[in-house]
Amino acid sequence: MDGNDQLALYRIVADRLKQAHSRVRSLQVSEDVRVVLTRKLLVITAAAKHDVAGAARRLDRLMRDLEEGRFPDDGTP
Repeated sequence: MDGNDQLALYRIVADRLKQAHSRVRSLQVSEDVRVVLTRKLLVITAAAKHDVAGAARRLDRLMRDLEEGRFPDDGTP
């Protein structure tokens, strides 16, 4: 992947992360679940600095889970 391709992928991932954050904010879930999802997005953001393609795959999985209604456990018994 050359520099221009890498930069284009960074832009795509950045735009998708913005959309994902908006989506998480708009979900009708408990605050605990929202915190877990936000942390996952922050981890993906950090990972993008070192492995943008891997971060894109992780973001795809997270968004697919959200679309299919699979939310993380909020940790309550």
